Amino acid sequence: MTLPTDPVAILARLVRCPSVTPAEGGALAALEAMLAPLGFAVSRPVFCEPGTPDVENLFARAGTAGRHLVFAGHTDVVPPGDEADWRVGPFSGEVIDGELYGRGAVDMKGGIAAFVAAYARHVETHGAPAGQVSLLITGDEEGPSINGTDKLLSWAHQRGERFDACVVGEPTNPQALGDMIKVGRRGSLSAEVRVTGRQGHVAYPHLADNPLRAAVAIAEALLATPLDDGSERFQPSNLEITAIETGNPSVNVIPARCSLFFNVRFCDAWTVETLKAELQRRIAAGAADGGLRPGRAPADVEIRWRDRPSSVFYTESGPLTAALAGAVEAVTGRRPELSTSGGTSDARFIKDYCPVVEFGLVGKTMHMSNERVALADLEGLTRIYEAFIARWFADA
Repeated sequence: MTLPTDPVAILARLVRCPSVTPAEGGALAALEAMLAPLGFAVSRPVFCEPGTPDVENLFARAGTAGRHLVFAGHTDVVPPGDEADWRVGPFSGEVIDGELYGRGAVDMKGGIAAFVAAYARHVETHGAPAGQVSLLITGDEEGPSINGTDKLLSWAHQRGERFDACVVGEPTNPQALGDMIKVGRRGSLSAEVRVTGRQGHVAYPHLADNPLRAAVAIAEALLATPLDDGSERFQPSNLEITAIETGNPSVNVIPARCSLFFNVRFCDAWTVETLKAELQRRIAAGAADGGLRPGRAPADVEIRWRDRPSSVFYTESGPLTAALAGAVEAVTGRRPELSTSGGTSDARFIKDYCPVVEFGLVGKTMHMSNERVALADLEGLTRIYEAFIARWFADA
């Protein structure tokens, strides 16, 4: 039986599946077909929740006892945009000048392809590892992340699965393969601030209350003072106003209400609750200072926190980071930086079950037109994962 040891062939097959979130697009079916010859037992649970699309996921495990290593990732991809902007079709999986093109080539079907090929090579050369290996693959990472990894973890836990370590195959390297392992992430908190005023004619402002006056003052209060200076492990927290909306198409009408939206990426100086308290204080101060018009009462403000904030997390150095960093250095000659930079990932859910780190391809073209991966990097990542599997189970 021929094992799937070629990451290029695996990736091309996955890229040709148009799995734009939340569509499965054939990607999980293709992955299941590749895992079966390797002895994986595969389940594909579908999760749902009112107001969100149903999402199919995949959990595959080889082995029945011993240490349990998990590889996590996603087969869903963002839309390709205007296909005229692509050199080749976004789901062609075509190779040009040593690079494989396609949506998801980097983020993150390439990581999945490399891990499957790495495991197959280990089986072909050494036999199955002395323990358990699982793949935890969602179709909801690029979407709302409600019916994906979080529920898949709970589903697996309820069935008795216990994990000792996890690698998430997201693209982590900024410039070259081997640059960076992600060992933590800042938290994320989002909210909408609704300000209510009174609609009226701009020529008769005394008969109206303009909510934008307060919204501007609230934005200034939120942004005026840095939240912190960061910490030994994390970059400073950062708040960004992402939109101010009134739904008002007319230039001679004072709107009745407006909404201000913001997101904070926060370091370990805060918890979700302490950060909320500080932001509430700033919003109240802005509303009181701004008012709707001079001499009138503070603005009527409502804060609507977005569901599912992400807490900050950090994975301490240990067997997991040592095995992965050692494998990276052995293959690339680079000692990777252990970093907490960047945005959130599904590692924020996995941290509650086992130590987790992230390591994958170079991320320069992810989410762009002509997303592509160098075949040399794809082969290099496969070799790193293969060396990591051997090292991690040898350390047992």
